[in-house]
Amino acid sequence: MLLAHGVGGRQDLPIPFSAALTGAALALLVSFVALGALWKQPRLDAALTAARSVPAALQTAVASPAWRWGWRIAGLVAAAYFCIGLIFGPDRADNPTAGAFYVLFWVGLVPLSVLFGPVWRGLSPLRTLHLLACKGLGRDPELGLRPLPARVGYWPACAGLFAFVWLELVAPERATLPVIGAWLAGYAVLMLAGAVVFGSRWFGHADPFEVYSDLVGRLAPSARRGDGVVVWRNSLDGMAGLRPAPGLTTLVVVLLGSTMYDSLSNAPVWVRFIQESAVPAPVTGTAGLVAVIAVVLAAYRAATALAGRWGAADPGMTAGEIAHSIVPIAVGYVVAHYYTLFLLEGQRTIALLSDPLDTGADWLGTAGWTIQAFGTTPAGVATLQVTVIVIGHVLGTVLAHDRALALFPRRTAVLGQIPLLVLMVVYTVVGLLLLFAA
Repeated sequence: MLLAHGVGGRQDLPIPFSAALTGAALALLVSFVALGALWKQPRLDAALTAARSVPAALQTAVASPAWRWGWRIAGLVAAAYFCIGLIFGPDRADNPTAGAFYVLFWVGLVPLSVLFGPVWRGLSPLRTLHLLACKGLGRDPELGLRPLPARVGYWPACAGLFAFVWLELVAPERATLPVIGAWLAGYAVLMLAGAVVFGSRWFGHADPFEVYSDLVGRLAPSARRGDGVVVWRNSLDGMAGLRPAPGLTTLVVVLLGSTMYDSLSNAPVWVRFIQESAVPAPVTGTAGLVAVIAVVLAAYRAATALAGRWGAADPGMTAGEIAHSIVPIAVGYVVAHYYTLFLLEGQRTIALLSDPLDTGADWLGTAGWTIQAFGTTPAGVATLQVTVIVIGHVLGTVLAHDRALALFPRRTAVLGQIPLLVLMVVYTVVGLLLLFAA
């Protein structure tokens, strides 16, 4: 589907692949030792009490209703334009719908959220439609027909995220308009129906794209504090504010495991297995996706349970408490895996968006664009892939260490982190092996 996800391979690395694996593992070990020696008290400020406020002019602009409505209208306009190609465009390769959905939107949410925070909350056309409907009916958008039970947590978003990655990675004819349209129609109905029943809080627990953007957006350099003040912050402070909730562990593991499966699905051995198997490809692909996610989840559960026992804490609580440390790891894999897809296919999609009906029009003035490599080389891409994966794991190690200091007694804090370190090393090695499997 679309373009190959990467243009770099292990043969393009400036050092032997075995050396890259060894270096990645050593980076985690050195980070662990340095943290144990130098970081002896929890330092991350989830409440952002020491964060510096942004300039007053920016504070005023961001707090104004015009700012919020400007983004809502932009989201509605973008969604309406997208629907032109989806509903009225021809179902062929030159239709920009698949690229806009899978590349510009899904992959593009990561850099947007890392830079600007949970952007989909402000752009979501479904949130805006629900808000407009409530205003027209004179109802409070936060109030539905019944309260949202606390036990719901992130489980609806977890199911929605799995449904999307299944669509992206497994579903037959997944780049065709009927398949994309049917999935989006079901998504819209479920989101709006849930908002009617539970109010606008439903989106923050059920919309896979909003929850995904919120998770990644916790790494953004700015945020709105609990008192409404917009502040500059340490990105890890934002991630430390992600607290345990029902479904959170499974949600972050689905995000990480699905990206690992995407790497596996491009490996020659898996491609040959699919082609030679008598079982239909969607069945095999679904089984493979579930199996990879299950293995990642089992490894995480085992490591966190062992960490809880060694750290003299409740083993059942450790998985939820450490779940936030998986997010930068998943972001690293997403960047490594989809960087070239976003760069190259993203340009092609923007060019095609100028003519969504394939009539020769140039509505956006981009139809004549040619794809630019922007200096990208296979060696550069391969190096970037290894670098961002290692950085993601190092950040995850820092987050896990800081939380362990708060979670475990001081005398067992380092001991309790050893299973987590082993897990990080395993994730790193396996992730790099899968990414460079070709």
